[in-house]
Amino acid sequence: MDSFLIALQFLTRLPVNRDISIDDVALGRSVLYYPLVGFLIGVLLSVLVLVLSSAPETVVAAVVLCVWVWLTGGLHLDGLADCADAFIGGLNDAQRSLRIMKDPAAGPVAVVVLLLVLLLKWVALVVLIQQNNLIYLMLTPLLGRCAILLLMLSTPYISPNGLAEKIVHYLPFSEARWVVVISLVFAGLMMGWENVLLAGILLLWIRHVALARLGGVTGDVYGAAVELVETGTLLAVVLL
Repeated sequence: MDSFLIALQFLTRLPVNRDISIDDVALGRSVLYYPLVGFLIGVLLSVLVLVLSSAPETVVAAVVLCVWVWLTGGLHLDGLADCADAFIGGLNDAQRSLRIMKDPAAGPVAVVVLLLVLLLKWVALVVLIQQNNLIYLMLTPLLGRCAILLLMLSTPYISPNGLAEKIVHYLPFSEARWVVVISLVFAGLMMGWENVLLAGILLLWIRHVALARLGGVTGDVYGAAVELVETGTLLAVVLL
């Protein structure tokens, strides 16, 4: 339970009113619950859509998107912004890119990328709400957090003393693989295997770019992967 609450506390702004014993093992095991936390976020957003069902779809989509950002505290958007600045300003230099990622200031590229991602999410939400396809809204955040697990299992973490260094070190890899399999099978059965496959292809591209530009991943790459997989999945659903 402590590991689940750690994951809930880290990935959301939901109040966790309980004394949590945070040790290295519990921290590593908390990642196993990331997809579950993502699914919980999706369920809460879907309930909000139902509550606001009498309002215009565009307004509902805007409110849901705002709550989505609030629920996550903008954590993954921050990672996406840092990656956007680093990958453009890094000039194919890994060390320069890593230095830019650590800079708290956001450049114009980061602002543009964030605006475009939020715009695409909003448009996709409008379509899903109009079509009453809330199952996709429930499962998209699950796939986004599953992307973190897949990157942790498959790609070296290269940020020394980074926030996720200890988490990756104590992650139970064998159990994490089962969590990924169960999460993807559940998502595939509920929203269609083609959408899960497209999300996987997008994640492979993100991994390839991170390896080519940085030699591995950082916490910011994890965040960017969440946002890009979520956005890509939503777009795939409404376009296909």
